[in-house]
Amino acid sequence: MCIRDRRDDGTYRLFGQKIYITFGEHDMTDNIVHIILARLPDAPPGVKGISMFLVPKFIPDADGRPGLRNDAFCVGMEHKLGIHASPTCTMVYGDNAGETGEAGAIGWLVGEENKGLACMFTMMNSARLYVGVQGLGVAEAATQKALAYAKDRRQGRSRDGGEGMVPIIQHPDVRRMLMTMKALTAAARAICYSCAFAIDMSHAEDGAEATRWADRASLLTPMAKSFSTDIGVEVASIGIQVHGGMGFIEETGAARLLRDARIAPIYEGTNGIQAMDLVMRKLPLAGGEAVDALLAEIEADIDAVETANRPGIAPMAEGLREALDDLRDATAFLRQAGVDDALAGATAYQRLFSLVLGGSLMARAALRAEEGTGHDALARFMVADILPETGGLKRKVKATGRALESVDAALA
Repeated sequence: MCIRDRRDDGTYRLFGQKIYITFGEHDMTDNIVHIILARLPDAPPGVKGISMFLVPKFIPDADGRPGLRNDAFCVGMEHKLGIHASPTCTMVYGDNAGETGEAGAIGWLVGEENKGLACMFTMMNSARLYVGVQGLGVAEAATQKALAYAKDRRQGRSRDGGEGMVPIIQHPDVRRMLMTMKALTAAARAICYSCAFAIDMSHAEDGAEATRWADRASLLTPMAKSFSTDIGVEVASIGIQVHGGMGFIEETGAARLLRDARIAPIYEGTNGIQAMDLVMRKLPLAGGEAVDALLAEIEADIDAVETANRPGIAPMAEGLREALDDLRDATAFLRQAGVDDALAGATAYQRLFSLVLGGSLMARAALRAEEGTGHDALARFMVADILPETGGLKRKVKATGRALESVDAALA
């Protein structure tokens, strides 16, 4: 996108094309407002020369109502794997097709000239949390659908030899799948809520406390986005498996959830980008204090579990502590690793950190909940069945860089 001229009335004329524009055209509102990054004619090179503009579909009249049609049009719609209710558009600006009397989409500057990237990242950090919540929502929907089906579908005999078919929720492997779905969803929810809480606290506090909470939000954002969207796909896939053949049939809706989930690890910064951000920017944030403070909180949660006077809670401490040790070991490795090794292990580290954080938050919830509410059983399953992944993830963090050193022939 480029700007050809500035006008004395404070407007700009934009020209160019944008693809993958969500809801770029629709008829659900009277007007549509596009946020666009573009370069001014005299802008400095690189990212320091990008500005942000607000471009409406209709130019507001004197009363603020939609007026003349702006020179901004949808010229194509993408045909996608999922999210079919969301129009994804190719937009063209400045084709002289509007009602303003001249070519160029009329736009207004957001912020300062050549400072658009900073504005964009303010928006994108929020959007990344929102997309994480999207993944969480799909996981929750898939879990509820699978659980309802498992309670209703009858197949196989009872384990105690009783007569007649039993609901499949009574079979151990189905129970394992359902608990995996619930545990991963609970971990993602806890991380998203923690990130949102940190954002709120960064606005509620002042001075050093505000900075501390802002750093916590920055650290949690890539995990909230990546882990929640990854498990959205994972949980939706398990949900299809719970349904069996009916999960592969459209009428149950289980397949649609998997299709809809698949975009979330891609947009608003792919999860690979989130992993790079976590390792390269967030790990050294505040001189490493942001990560160290969070690790200390996780350890305090484990100490509280270990000393809890509840037989269903205290035994979890050993598994949680082993997982935290894996995370500390991987963190120490990345802090001294070269760039290539750090980037190669970033995705594994992101899941490792998220699992440990999610597991500790679930244990905290179990401690504070009344016995028999399900929180303790869910946390125990998380520790026993899912957290053991951390040992393998730690090894991947350390070894993937070396494994990628001589792969050109394999990729030829």
